[in-house]
Amino acid sequence: MKIIVPGGDERYLGEAVRKFRSARLPLALTGAGISVASGIPDFRSPGGLWTRFAPNEYATLEVFLQKPEKAWQFYRALGSILQGKEPNEAHYALARLEQQGLLHGVITQNVDMLHQRAGSKVVLEIHGEHRHLQCLQCGELEEANEEHYRTRSPPVCRQCGYILKPNVVLYGEAVRKLDEIYFLLQHCDLLLVVGTSVQVHPAAALPSLVKQNNGLIYEFNLEGTTLTWGQTTARAGSDFFFRGDAAKALQLFADTAAAS
Repeated sequence: MKIIVPGGDERYLGEAVRKFRSARLPLALTGAGISVASGIPDFRSPGGLWTRFAPNEYATLEVFLQKPEKAWQFYRALGSILQGKEPNEAHYALARLEQQGLLHGVITQNVDMLHQRAGSKVVLEIHGEHRHLQCLQCGELEEANEEHYRTRSPPVCRQCGYILKPNVVLYGEAVRKLDEIYFLLQHCDLLLVVGTSVQVHPAAALPSLVKQNNGLIYEFNLEGTTLTWGQTTARAGSDFFFRGDAAKALQLFADTAAAS
């Protein structure tokens, strides 16, 4: 594993970029850390949403079905955090790599849709997205607005009158896009892992799938993780570790790749 510190030790940057540019199907996997610079705190960090709303009490399918008013306390808090947020340089760097034909898509654990707003076209959202409300009764999708998060009563579907929930995956629901993700990873030979320690399944298993195909892992995180040192269950350690702010590191990486 080779460490690259943007603005510090960059001796392996050229090697990393050369291998990236020669990859057949490079992809990115992103987590909460990529959106911190956009003002969206990690749910699990001190003061994050999970410290105020225990997931098993507010964010399960069972709670939504039995106590939707309680579930909407969490949704209102989440909506107030996500609304009005803009992409940061890390999102734009990935979009630029895709536009230049150097990246084939982004797999994300996030629900903020900032990748799309930055210009990424191929975005596979494991946990859904928060820009729409979903009716579990008839399948209707309705665009979310500020009014939905201000009213005391949960909003209802215009088609059937059933209570709506944000189009995100709750605990107890199946995750999204897995068939597409697994198909891509069968051919992926290089994975950029950005802002996630990949400890939550199914994302936790994705780097190991790339490793099984002799692919490379490039990690972008503030500090080392179990992935960095190959301490995951599948021993899928990083080949290059960009240590530091993801926005600065990815901007440096994308600029260098474009100039090579």
